[in-house]
Amino acid sequence: MPELPEVETVRRGLAPVMEGQVITRARVNRADLRWPFPPNMADRLTGKRVLRLGRRSKYLLADLDSGETLIVHLGMSGRMLVSGDPLGHFHHEHPAPEKHDHVVFEMANGARVTFNDPRRFGAMDLIATAAVESHWLIERIGPEPFGNVFNEDYLVAALKTRRTPLKTALLDQRVVAGLGNIYVCETLHRARISPRRKAANLSARRAASLVPVIRAVLSEAIDAGGSSLRDHRQSNGELGYFQHRFRVYDREDRPCVTEGCTGTVRRIVQSGRSTFFCAACQR
Repeated sequence: MPELPEVETVRRGLAPVMEGQVITRARVNRADLRWPFPPNMADRLTGKRVLRLGRRSKYLLADLDSGETLIVHLGMSGRMLVSGDPLGHFHHEHPAPEKHDHVVFEMANGARVTFNDPRRFGAMDLIATAAVESHWLIERIGPEPFGNVFNEDYLVAALKTRRTPLKTALLDQRVVAGLGNIYVCETLHRARISPRRKAANLSARRAASLVPVIRAVLSEAIDAGGSSLRDHRQSNGELGYFQHRFRVYDREDRPCVTEGCTGTVRRIVQSGRSTFFCAACQR
């Protein structure tokens, strides 16, 4: 499932062709994805101007001049692809419709934004902009990792209340928004902290040290266009490249890349998810 860097990459790709532009026509080609679409979604989007394209955790948020916000979750395989872009950043020709093109936005500038989702685990909803933070998908999400609230004091206090392994605590969206399996594995390896260590037992110094590492890992991944392991594509159709920089994720039985370490990357299962780490340098 796309994590924060993948969703932020998509947001940055869509913003130049959607922000400030009118949706001249929205087409909804089925009744549902993971859940039913909101009533009359195509009519509620058609003719509306996108004032701002934002992101909250792993959700895209399109604020409209109607006072509503479109919430988009990409799910496991959802992609938002741009064609006919007048800025010249994307494919100029509109491709032929595909079977899994479930929602299509025709923009006033000539761009077409297509939501394609073969597995249909994605979701969309429309809600009053003023009520977005209380939406059931968003209301319990913790602070954004690049925001001021997510600082050393906050993370030290948050982890002190968690009796779970550190890996599990960092995956909890109530602790920090947008982190998923890949980037937690990568963060803990860079910080040289074991994913099996109990979160509450982590010293304040080591807990605080995670904040800049989390930000660095996410920033590098965004700059690389995210990680493309299976389905993720940027909005111009290209793959992300951060997977070529993985230090531990998906590198089971390969040598640890930490300088001076002679360990080997191991894989264990925590809370039903694969954890990749080096037991030699992560303590």
